[in-house]
Amino acid sequence: MTFFPVGPAVRLLFAIAGGIAASALTHAADQPNILWLTLEDMSPNLGCYGDSFARTPNIDAFARDAVRYTHAFAPAPVCSPARACLITGVYATSLGNPHLRCSIPIPAEFKGYAEHLRDAGYFTSNNAKTDYNLKDEQAFIKRAWSRNGANVHWRQRERGQPFMSVFNFSETHQSRSSAWPQQQFEREIRSKLPPADRADPARVPLPGFYPDTPLARQAMARYYDCIAAVDRRVGAALRELETDGLADDTIVFVYSDHGMGMPGGKRLLRDSGLHVPLLIRFPAKWRHLAPAAAGATVDRLVSFVDFAPTLLSLAGIPIPRHMQGTAFLGPGSGPEREFVFAARDRVDEAIDTARSVRDRRWLYIRNYRPHLSWAPPEGYSDASPFRRELLELARTGRAGTGATAWLAATRATEELYDTVADPQQLNNLAGDARHRATLERLRTRLQEWLAEVRDIAFLPEPDALSRSGALTPYEMARRPGVYPFERVLAAAERVGAADAAGAQRKALGDGDPAVRYWSAVGLRANPTAAKTARAELERALRDASASVAVEAAGALLAMEPHPAALSRLEADLNSADTTVVVHAARTLELLGTRAQPLAEKVRARAKQAVANDERDYRELFVRFALEGLLETLDTKHAP
Repeated sequence: MTFFPVGPAVRLLFAIAGGIAASALTHAADQPNILWLTLEDMSPNLGCYGDSFARTPNIDAFARDAVRYTHAFAPAPVCSPARACLITGVYATSLGNPHLRCSIPIPAEFKGYAEHLRDAGYFTSNNAKTDYNLKDEQAFIKRAWSRNGANVHWRQRERGQPFMSVFNFSETHQSRSSAWPQQQFEREIRSKLPPADRADPARVPLPGFYPDTPLARQAMARYYDCIAAVDRRVGAALRELETDGLADDTIVFVYSDHGMGMPGGKRLLRDSGLHVPLLIRFPAKWRHLAPAAAGATVDRLVSFVDFAPTLLSLAGIPIPRHMQGTAFLGPGSGPEREFVFAARDRVDEAIDTARSVRDRRWLYIRNYRPHLSWAPPEGYSDASPFRRELLELARTGRAGTGATAWLAATRATEELYDTVADPQQLNNLAGDARHRATLERLRTRLQEWLAEVRDIAFLPEPDALSRSGALTPYEMARRPGVYPFERVLAAAERVGAADAAGAQRKALGDGDPAVRYWSAVGLRANPTAAKTARAELERALRDASASVAVEAAGALLAMEPHPAALSRLEADLNSADTTVVVHAARTLELLGTRAQPLAEKVRARAKQAVANDERDYRELFVRFALEGLLETLDTKHAP
């Protein structure tokens, strides 16, 4: 095995030990090595970011030699759509794969950044986590990565070859910090920390959106233990780089894939779900590429959509025109961005549509399903006893004012936060007349962005592929006459509007199924308006689009028992399209006891989902929804 040494002393040692030619130890002067150390589900809770409780000596030491970005953001508050954006340099909402998880074809010319680097002579390696939401993903992975898998390493490259290597560390993932049983966490994370590095629940700081309870303290202590554990992994990787004599030739990124994997963090479009640490170390050889001195901070807004073009810029590779981000380092750097954008769509079984735009101070969120909670039932997340406690405290009015908004049964159509004065986004200013101009400015910019990227997720998930035909969803959205985006967005914008009922009733007869769909969603979000549209909703139960019919059934059943609506949902539980099944199952779950007549059918379909989830990963989401419903029904009807 040969390494890629850099310093003259190292070259001499290798020459003496093995007679290795000096020419084989020198890589192209214009191609730095690049190392990504990627953390999961972690906000900037690091000592170098001012968190005095965090025990992160390795990352803090790294930060003293690195540039620290204070305004870096993920484009989604969950992993797979964020990762799809990272690898392609294109927003997942533009590709059509913003859901956790899905399988979407993309244009053949859309290479991952790793494939571009590989074509330019780089050895590319990825030790964990692909999960890009792509159809034919294995072929994409094979083209992108020279080596991919748990045991890959930069050490496997050819002699003298520059490398781009990704090491993904899972110690802070939601599974560890929140979902695992406490015993498993104690065994696999906490017990491996020195006693001095184990967080004391009595001293742990709590965010303002948590009540002060023993479970809250235990949960936050567990999160900080996960951070301490991942800090040790980062330190070990950096020592390997030093041992191999590569630190002086390697630009190193340390960042996380989105915000903390805790209730009120991951899955939300607030800073707790989107704001990430980003540290980049430039050795002396490449210091001319750095935006600031070692140890300095940079307040430039950065989004994951910028990472792929930035990598190509650092390597001197032309940036493809279809990439939607802006390089922030290297000769291909562009102007600073004024805004970062993010999207929340279906996560597992939790169907949603929300979008956000943020500048350095203000965060604006548009909720296109305001009748849903930011903390809905979630099969995976509800494995956390703390999350279950939060939901129960909210139900009984004991969660505290800081938790009220994000735990409420519904949410505001628009949210506006001053992130400087209110860093935890506890005070929604959308209704404050003093900030009307800011609200309108950000609302307008968000709508412009939606049009710029041709946001495909405004199509119901089952319809995006069927509408695309032989095209990819990305291509379909740009083909004149195929995706009337402006009309579809206008229908979605009516959701939550007080005076939209008449237009929504009429639009249930529109020729485009996506317009009909958003009209049904709008009536579902407004039960008073839905009562005036009963006849139109009943006709929609027979709609050729299952998505329209499922939403119409949900609107009718939210008002009153409706056998025909239940029959429609029962039929869709057995659809050949699993995305339709997920939609029907989730609708039934949120209806709760109104779904009681289907209890035995639901029980049978849940068992089928357990048997089918190896064949179709979406069956797991069907299972989450139906088992959640059965828990509600069994609890309500227990003797």
